[in-house]
Amino acid sequence: MDRTEFAARIDHTVLGPATTPTDVRRVLDEAAAHGMNACVPPCYVAEAAEHTSDVPLVTVVGFPHGHHETRVKCAEAGAAWRAGAEELDVVLNVGRLKAGEDDAVREDVAEVVAEVPVPVKVIVETALLTDGEKRRACEAARAADADYVKTSTGFADGGATVEDVALLSEYLPVKASGGVGSYEAATAMFDAGAERIGASSGVAIVEGFPDEEA
Repeated sequence: MDRTEFAARIDHTVLGPATTPTDVRRVLDEAAAHGMNACVPPCYVAEAAEHTSDVPLVTVVGFPHGHHETRVKCAEAGAAWRAGAEELDVVLNVGRLKAGEDDAVREDVAEVVAEVPVPVKVIVETALLTDGEKRRACEAARAADADYVKTSTGFADGGATVEDVALLSEYLPVKASGGVGSYEAATAMFDAGAERIGASSGVAIVEGFPDEEA
């Protein structure tokens, strides 16, 4: 892929607990300048949509632990879409999954998917799961008609790994997120099967793309 195609697969992200409107505007401007998408907190989606129409907007639902009631996730998803979000990253309920309540996990995601007409990515938080649990999470997301699975929120101990991306990609397109901080790391994730990258280091990742004249 060329640099433009590469950049379009990066979700430049700002989701920390101290994120300010100024931080969001900076990330939007950086995303616009480099041809990336932007992933911002749901409380800032409307402001982000007003700030620029040139950057595809992503936001999160049930973030960061996925423990919201399903009706709350649905309300949050609908509000974010109406405010201008073009994609939603919803956190799977890891506790329900670990308890073996796979039907509840699937139904939770399915209701969010049904709530909005935009792509939904399911964050499975791979660092907290065994390989068997990762597969069950992916099966639930696929059965719920989700569009992607995403490795991580960035708030657990551990982020995306090549091995996890390869496993998840057996089920759905993958967004690799958490600890991807360089062009080389992003390329490794793409080589493992990722379709998208979520990273707060989006600028560094895109600027690391080799000079096409070299």
